[in-house]
Amino acid sequence: MNNLFLKMYVKVQDFLSREEGQDLVEYALLITLVALAAVSGINKVASAINTVFTNISNTLS
Repeated sequence: MNNLFLKMYVKVQDFLSREEGQDLVEYALLITLVALAAVSGINKVASAINTVFTNISNTLS
């Protein structure tokens, strides 16, 4: 019975000490940061384009 618990303990410690998925998490965080920057940049560009077209429309009226 103790041998079974020891084997389970070793497997859990091995699982927790692995760093294989760490790169994937870092890439996911980086992609999220880039996506947030792109969304905020697109909103500013869209606002500027809207202002330009509003000015053009007012000038033509």
